[in-house]
Amino acid sequence: MGRNDVENLDTYIAEGGFEALKKALKMRPSKIIDEVNTSKLRGRGGAAFWTGFKWESVAVQTRRPKYMVCNSDEGEPGTFKDRYIWESVPYQVLEGMIIGAIATGIEYGFVYVRGEYPWIYRRVCRLVERLRNEGFLGRNILGSGYSFDIEPVMGAGAYVCGESSAILESIEGKRGGPRVKPPRTSVVGLFGQPTLVQNVETLANIPLIIRNGGEWYASMGTSSSTGTRIFSLSGFVHRPGPYEMELGSATVDELIELAGGVKGKIKGFIIGGASGYMLPPSFMDMPLTMEDAEERGISLGTGVVVPFTDEVSIVPLVLNIMRFFEEESCGRCTPCRGGTREIVTIIERILSGRGRKEHLELLERWGNTMVNASICGLGKSAPNVLLSSLKYFRDEWLNLVR
Repeated sequence: MGRNDVENLDTYIAEGGFEALKKALKMRPSKIIDEVNTSKLRGRGGAAFWTGFKWESVAVQTRRPKYMVCNSDEGEPGTFKDRYIWESVPYQVLEGMIIGAIATGIEYGFVYVRGEYPWIYRRVCRLVERLRNEGFLGRNILGSGYSFDIEPVMGAGAYVCGESSAILESIEGKRGGPRVKPPRTSVVGLFGQPTLVQNVETLANIPLIIRNGGEWYASMGTSSSTGTRIFSLSGFVHRPGPYEMELGSATVDELIELAGGVKGKIKGFIIGGASGYMLPPSFMDMPLTMEDAEERGISLGTGVVVPFTDEVSIVPLVLNIMRFFEEESCGRCTPCRGGTREIVTIIERILSGRGRKEHLELLERWGNTMVNASICGLGKSAPNVLLSSLKYFRDEWLNLVR
């Protein structure tokens, strides 16, 4: 990873690139999905859905055309793994898309690139054109009879477009905003047709699984968290950056040590991004697996880990995050639109010296309302940092209220 010739197709092929695609072209589509199921690959975009199940849900749909969307709208603060993948192994993502299309009977795909990544968008455009010219995309791929093409699309910078249905609205030329579910996107998605939406990192794993076998992939990690994962480390660490590791092979503390350790005395860390959780040092011994996180009532989210030290005041940090969500709320549902606004107003009141203990209860009620009543996952997860800070760092809140 990280070479200067990542756009060189000949180099990618010489190193085994598209061997997985050639193997997939000789397999029945159902067998490709079987390998993905055997691998136990779970989505790397945050929700951790079983990838094979998503593929099956689209494969059984008989309506045509079907679509695929590679979700590269990496808007979660603290997350930069997808950018790293596009800058390191871009052909691997596109190969994963082509294999997924063959397995599910999809004819057309879109790569939706975050608006703040214009150089990535230009790269994807160049690579797609090269693959068309070499017969890896378009009609009759490598003489196999399969046809699949890809169109790069550039977003406009809205955080909400990272949501699996809002991204479809944006591609259709509408204002990005979540759809009410059901129906699921696998049944009624882009332009009303069956659609498979997958994260960049998820797709980058597909060629490895098909080339080496699902059992090989499942041999890494744990029974419920197989394979490797890229974690985005930033904050008060000596060497911030992306760190790929086998799931379950390290704890939070050991991952932070890989990044050179914390600059100062650790006070806590945020895991999962701005929509993740603010946790105390007692969570540092948690193994980095999805099941260990779930046992503790949290999630790994997009794989963000942001340690912070005693220099950081909890309440202003939470306010900064909630202001972000207030700004980025699409405004469609009242719990998210009104909830973020009210939460910001209450925290500002507390920081101005006018806070009362009942304001903390009010913050919890607003946060829980958003979790339970927002129509999309972004609204449901927006108050996670607030609620977890009230649970684990309550003394800092109590010191500011009467």
